[in-house]
Amino acid sequence: MNRINSFPPIVDEESKILILGSVPGVKSLQMQQYYAHPQNQFWKLMFHLFGEEFSPDYNTRLELLKTNKVALWDVIESCERKGSLDTEIKDEIDNDILELIENHPNIKTIFCNGQKSYKNLLKILGKNFKIPIIVLPSTSPLHTVKFEEKLESWKVIKSYL
Repeated sequence: MNRINSFPPIVDEESKILILGSVPGVKSLQMQQYYAHPQNQFWKLMFHLFGEEFSPDYNTRLELLKTNKVALWDVIESCERKGSLDTEIKDEIDNDILELIENHPNIKTIFCNGQKSYKNLLKILGKNFKIPIIVLPSTSPLHTVKFEEKLESWKVIKSYL
């Protein structure tokens, strides 16, 4: 089984919210880009939320996050996993989420992209952490909720910016 590593966080001093996934999937690791699988709805959701025309260009995508004060990272620093399923994750090591929050005091809310990141984050930070933690439906193609329903849930982000 392969040991995989997450990417560095996308964050700056202006970031107000942090969106956390679990760990990059196979396609993301190949492309060295967050949410690179074409069926993952993360980027489509972000462009809809912020009223921008969708772009496949990764730098444009990152700029969209920065402009809208959104930080992005994963809860897992490294793990062993076959394929891209969260259920296949073994021997995981956590990212230092607490340090990221301490170093970026403008981050006032954490959003978890799916249950795996939420469960891991609670193990890292505990249930009574000082800033709100909100779990959102996974943008993964395996989470077969309609796009419109996911978008409705994800709209909550705008009220925290």
